[in-house]
Amino acid sequence: MSPSTPHPPHRKHLAIYPGSFDPITFGHLDVIRRGRRLFDELIVAVGRNPSKNQLFTAAERLEMTRALVEELVKKEPDGAAVSVQAFDGLTVDFARRAGAAALLRGVRNLSDLQYEVQQAITNREVAGLETAFVVAGQTFAYTSSSLIKQITAMGEDLTGLTAMVPALIVERLREKKAQRHPALEELRSSGQAREV
Repeated sequence: MSPSTPHPPHRKHLAIYPGSFDPITFGHLDVIRRGRRLFDELIVAVGRNPSKNQLFTAAERLEMTRALVEELVKKEPDGAAVSVQAFDGLTVDFARRAGAAALLRGVRNLSDLQYEVQQAITNREVAGLETAFVVAGQTFAYTSSSLIKQITAMGEDLTGLTAMVPALIVERLREKKAQRHPALEELRSSGQAREV
């Protein structure tokens, strides 16, 4: 390229990290932390999964995720800008509207990888959207929101959850348990049925 040839405009590399975050875990926060090192900007997209019986409302999930992401950014100011936004509908449609270059996904194990690769191929074919995978740290390899909810439903003392989710989440889980939330009651009933 000669000195007089103009450089192509720099395109900001924006990634979308989508999920239901019901609830958000240390594993999710680890993906966000690492994604901030890979991209120029990151949007944590809090969506609704109609196939899941959700414990927290969309507003609650958005509020908790925002609070924890703000806390993360304060502790670690170096890294890409990150925002938390709610969305409804298809992830690829939200990503297209946001002008994303890629989706960011966390992978914990081989079964995750199999599912995520299938989704990544579909997203690339249907929407021309690439997917960047971050492999979970060993500490988070078996942590999932589903497991957190099962422990909350079946356990008496939720203190052990502090290794998997922030204190804010443990407190909110205690509140849901005290309210006998239908999603927890359903998990508790099905768990007891399996034990019989």
